[in-house]
Amino acid sequence: MRSYPVLGWRETIALPEFGLAAIPAKIDTGARTSALHATHIELVEQGGVALVRFRIDLGHGDETPVCEAHHVSRRRITSSNGQAEERLVVTTTLELGGELFDAEFSLTDRSDMIHPVLVGRKALARRFLVDASRTYLRSATKAP
Repeated sequence: MRSYPVLGWRETIALPEFGLAAIPAKIDTGARTSALHATHIELVEQGGVALVRFRIDLGHGDETPVCEAHHVSRRRITSSNGQAEERLVVTTTLELGGELFDAEFSLTDRSDMIHPVLVGRKALARRFLVDASRTYLRSATKAP
């Protein structure tokens, strides 16, 4: 039987394709899809390729420069408060717990949430276990 690294319910992550590190994230096995707090979301076409252009808001007043990602899909996602909404979903590289892999993120307004990023069970499956009583088990540093 394979052993999996154990994460806490809160970890820091990196999104290297967007030049971001030490981002506070909630590790949430109750959420299927990961979510990223994004603003100024727009679909654009560049050279015949559909892209999503957006800014990532890390919650401390500074937005990142404009980010671009390939548009994966538009999905209906139900939030923790039971509200269903249509969201754009992009794929990007996620660095979590010392591992680097592709993960899907829905782009949404998380301004009412403590953590700008939520990592859902689809990204965690067959990679990690989660100890809901602990935090920062696999993070090099705690979030700012």
